[in-house]
Amino acid sequence: MAYKSTERRTLVSNVGFPTHGPTLREVGEQATIDAIVGASPSPLNGDDAAVLESHTPNSRAVVTTDMLVEGQHFRFSTTTPALLGRKAIVQNFADIEAMGARPVAALLALSAPPDTPLAVVSELARGIHLELERYSSELVGGDITSGNQLTIAITAIGSLGGSLPPLRLSQARPGQRVIAHGKIGYSAAGFALLESGREIPERLADIVHAHRCPQLTPGRGVVARAAGATAMTDNSDGLLHDLGVIARASNVGINISRAAVAPSDQLREAGEFLGVDPWDWVLNGGEDHTLLGTIDGDAPVGYRSIGTVTRKVGVEIDGVAHTARHEWEPFS
Repeated sequence: MAYKSTERRTLVSNVGFPTHGPTLREVGEQATIDAIVGASPSPLNGDDAAVLESHTPNSRAVVTTDMLVEGQHFRFSTTTPALLGRKAIVQNFADIEAMGARPVAALLALSAPPDTPLAVVSELARGIHLELERYSSELVGGDITSGNQLTIAITAIGSLGGSLPPLRLSQARPGQRVIAHGKIGYSAAGFALLESGREIPERLADIVHAHRCPQLTPGRGVVARAAGATAMTDNSDGLLHDLGVIARASNVGINISRAAVAPSDQLREAGEFLGVDPWDWVLNGGEDHTLLGTIDGDAPVGYRSIGTVTRKVGVEIDGVAHTARHEWEPFS
């Protein structure tokens, strides 16, 4: 989802970017690099390029990249550098997991205004490191330059072991079960709470955190692939949209169970607080980075069943066709 360009006052506490201390202009390139490496150390980081070892027989490399741009994807007033660093890793590693692969390393490309405090970069790298530790992976290199706004680009590298095929969008088959790992609708709800400008009750803090720092359990993509899943994606653009991508690529239908994806009590409470139908967050929200896949047989450990694969191309909820309301367009 995109942030609107207008600023709104929010009363959420303990957020924001450091505004004091030496700037990138004052300390220079090498000190900035040293701050990143110090906050997210790796013995592989420091040469012209990192050399990664393959520890899995018959393994293949899986690579993806994604960006976070100030004003488009985040605002300084609604997050912290550490949370932003963690989110940058999650959104990239979710793509690796969605292929059935294991994330092993990441690279950071950073563009920032020269007057950015060095503490911002240090905290960003610290957040990256904290999330990488959950995956037993490392930040192995990257690049920095100056720019008009803060832009973070992560390149994620994964390892696809064994002879099983990767989990591709085009491999869903009629009769399969549709499975999900992770929350659905929480990130969009957290975004709406932050955008409201209202003082957010503590009981809804988990929803706000789910937007600032979505979470997955490391290794769930590998588990699904080993259990026989054939197709998978992550919920980055909305449940209807992303399942629709699988349906079109596989030339199948996907019938979602309304009861299986119904808003939680917490989402309903957030909806009442804002006067919003929480179903829109669930169906169109995105950025939860929930893993969505198809499989023959039962849902693997850590997954739940949310529907079935049919022959009628498109996405339905309890047999009724639904179309995604996908508003995010990067060049609009």
